[in-house]
Amino acid sequence: MSEKSLAVPGTLPALHLLLALGIVAIWGTNFVIMHEGLAQFSAFTLATLRFAFASIPLLPFLRWPKAPARMIALYGLLIGVGQFGLMLTAMQGHISPGIASVIIQAQAFFTVAIAVLVNGERLATTNVLGLFLCSAGIIAISLFAGGDADLLGILLVLGAALAWGTGNVVARRLGSVNPLGLVAWSNLFAVPPLAIAALAIDGPHKIVQSLVTADAGGWCAALWQSFGNALIGYGAWNWLLARHPASRIAPLGLLVPFFGLGASSLYLGEGLPAWKILAALTVVSGLAINISARRMPNR
Repeated sequence: MSEKSLAVPGTLPALHLLLALGIVAIWGTNFVIMHEGLAQFSAFTLATLRFAFASIPLLPFLRWPKAPARMIALYGLLIGVGQFGLMLTAMQGHISPGIASVIIQAQAFFTVAIAVLVNGERLATTNVLGLFLCSAGIIAISLFAGGDADLLGILLVLGAALAWGTGNVVARRLGSVNPLGLVAWSNLFAVPPLAIAALAIDGPHKIVQSLVTADAGGWCAALWQSFGNALIGYGAWNWLLARHPASRIAPLGLLVPFFGLGASSLYLGEGLPAWKILAALTVVSGLAINISARRMPNR
């Protein structure tokens, strides 16, 4: 049976949907892994390691993507410095992994808004309703976060979500480029500014000390950021963005909070009160409405 035969008009093909679900599972559980990595490395040191490992060793084996250098660099800066630099900074004492996994999903709204403004994509009424429900769930979690997040942490993660959403639109504009090549070469542009930020904030002594004293768990967390989260996650995500409207792919990332909240509860003991569960269900309801909506033709 072909991939197309499994598709329902107006929805993603089944195999593409399963791939997207696998990606969000990786991304959701990754918040716990980032938390463990931040226990041994500073935010910008961990980010530098993540993007260096996901770039430099792979460059001899991957061709430069067939795309303008400025677009590759822009994507790398948005995802590397914008998304991960801000998010890891927030998670270093300003927001819990579970709450961060929810707030970062504002990327879906930023992606859709930018795609509508820049690419001329149109939304059906059901798309708007779905996004409204998703936003209501995220706002509820923000309001009731309490000790799980402070204002700075929420603002930093919202900034990371804006950078991720913009990066989604850039990736879609690049079209059908080699997804692994895009991730590896774009990551190279993120390494210098992240390293400079680490040196400026932490200083050489603190960086060297963390590299020397980190145990196997810390290095495994850094390596998983590179190969599991970056190469597998973002490589496959960009492959999907090149084949479907951003307004249909980006909202699937709203499932990340369930994996994030679940992993944080199981491994870190983060509480799951009724309001968190209700807010998460609101997010999923909006997602279900949005992914079942028919695609509207471009303007």
